Amino acid sequence: MELLKRKVDNYLIEWKNNPDRMPLIIKGARQIGKTESIRNFAKNHYKSVIEINFILQKQYKDIFDDGFEVDTIIKNISLKNPNLEFIPGDTLIFFDELQDCINCATSLKSFRQDGRYDVICSGSLMGINYKEIESNSVGNKEDYEMHSMDFEEFLWAKGYKESQIEDMYEHMVNLIPFSNVELNVMFNNFKEYMIVGGMPAIVNSFVKNNNYSGILKMQRQILQDYEEDITKYAGGLDQAKILNVYRKIPVFLGNENKKFQISKIEKGARSREYVGTVDWLNNAGIINVCYCLEQPELPLKGNYNLDNYRIYFRDTGLLIGSLDEEAQEDLRNNKNFNTYKGAIYENIIADMLVKQGYSLYFYKNEKGTIEMDFFVRDAKTLIPIEVKAIDGSTISLKNLIEGKKYEDIQYGIKLGYKNIGYNGEFYTFPYFITFLLKRYLKEKIQKEGNK
Repeated sequence: MELLKRKVDNYLIEWKNNPDRMPLIIKGARQIGKTESIRNFAKNHYKSVIEINFILQKQYKDIFDDGFEVDTIIKNISLKNPNLEFIPGDTLIFFDELQDCINCATSLKSFRQDGRYDVICSGSLMGINYKEIESNSVGNKEDYEMHSMDFEEFLWAKGYKESQIEDMYEHMVNLIPFSNVELNVMFNNFKEYMIVGGMPAIVNSFVKNNNYSGILKMQRQILQDYEEDITKYAGGLDQAKILNVYRKIPVFLGNENKKFQISKIEKGARSREYVGTVDWLNNAGIINVCYCLEQPELPLKGNYNLDNYRIYFRDTGLLIGSLDEEAQEDLRNNKNFNTYKGAIYENIIADMLVKQGYSLYFYKNEKGTIEMDFFVRDAKTLIPIEVKAIDGSTISLKNLIEGKKYEDIQYGIKLGYKNIGYNGEFYTFPYFITFLLKRYLKEKIQKEGNK
């Protein structure tokens, strides 16, 4: 598998350059490329790399049994493999699959205080019992949550350069419409990304073969692996209930209102029996949860209904992989994403927002006269985001911007198969530049502040 350029690469270099660096835990869902990225970084920046995988090399799980002193741990590792070289100041110890050895987290304090060796741990969020790891290593580690590839990383994989991404950003900042060629090419790239998703092995296969052959099979294999992991790691929670929720996501997204309702998962299902199941899937990095705001106003935290939410897949490729055969054929042959009531567009925009660090919120008033897909905020205002699968009127967006009672809303954003534009009330952006939104809003406020 060819090595793909990832955003975590720069993060790792910055971490290494920080003289006060702490042991690092890189967490994320399965198969998003954590191990490959860490290995590549290690190979290029250290004379000696000690890699221990607690799932594949179970014999190393007892290296902490004699205590957490660094010398004791290293002595135990060396007993098992005398060929390993520990060079102070130039060794990275890479503990992989941390979720299978909680004791490893306890050792991070000792490694931090000792300071001779750098430590990176990696683990699947699916299995990381994070509360336990947190209590075992509080204050002695740095966390980085990794995701599947975002659209920018997908473009890098296809050979696009930083300068071309920067050019897209310049269009956005200066509200300069794209040429027809730019629009067509980028919308094609975006449609490919919607079908393929961001799992590195799948992206690699697609870029190498330049077609969709074998991709559905790979997507379905990952979905199946996730099911197996749920069975393996769900612990005290009812695994069957978590699987019920997981398997029903596409069904609810196919409904008109997309609201996730426990009562409709199985006959006689009650919310209280399912407490914690959605959180578990969210914490495992499999889903994104989007909560309904009580009112479209700031602050966002604490102003939402915990019982009214929508669930999206973290990776849109996995949503595509979960659809039935007929939908698959339609998507691949006709690129007909509208058959799924706009859910695929909402799913991918949700994913693009989360990958920039946003939490997800939507709004629907009781009368159903105002409905908005997402909200983000800048330093001053609340910004409604409308996702348009087909070009139509924007009544809700206009009502929110013009309504006297929505004081926190000054302008909005509409995403669709459209060029860049601004009509004095809302900005229109093509889907494919959503990944630049956070940077755009931050720099827009800075620019306005300097006027």
